[in-house]
Parts: sequence; C-alpha cells; structure tokens
Amino acid sequence: MAADAESGWVRATLEMAVLAALTDGDRHGYALGQRLAEQGLGAIKGGVLYPVLNRMEADAVVTSSWHAGQGGPGRKVYAITESGSRRLAEQRESWGRFTEAMQRFLEETR
Repeated sequence: MAADAESGWVRATLEMAVLAALTDGDRHGYALGQRLAEQGLGAIKGGVLYPVLNRMEADAVVTSSWHAGQGGPGRKVYAITESGSRRLAEQRESWGRFTEAMQRFLEETR
C-alpha cells in the first residue's frame, strides 16, 4: 500500500519534478528519468514520463529539439521555457503551502 501511495504522489508531482530537473540543464528523457531517480523519486517508466513530457511541450512549458547521437540514434532533448520557469515558481509556492498545511494536520492528529 505504501508503494502505491508513493507512486501516486510521484505521478501527481511529476510535472513539477521535471521542471525542477530541467532548471540545471537540458536533458533527454532517459537522463531526466535518471535525475529523478537520483533524487529519490524511484524509477519513472517511459510510459509515465513521455506522455507527461508531451503534454508539457503542448502547454509550452518545455521545448524539445533533436540532437545527433554519438554512435547511436538521435535523442530528443528537453529544455524549460520561460513559461515553464514561471509555472515552476508557482508550483513551488503552492507545494510549500500544501506541505506545511498537511504537516500541521498530521501533527495535530497524532
């Protein structure tokens, strides 16, 4: 049950996590997944990550471009846009308020 809950939390916050991961440089999808895993979010399957990236690109919060591969196929590399940076700032504020409220509630109900 705890794994299901964590999976749901990751899915609910994946856009925010992707935007945050792109603030320190452009990345292709696999590298994004690795970065998120390094931060403790677990292995994000491509079937979860790529639809989110496609939606984010449609929303103009990320852009993508094809980069030639080194000895392999090209890769689609994602970058955060100015709109994406603004959305991330809004999400950070909202997340902070939410987590503070939830933490207070959980402490009160111990």
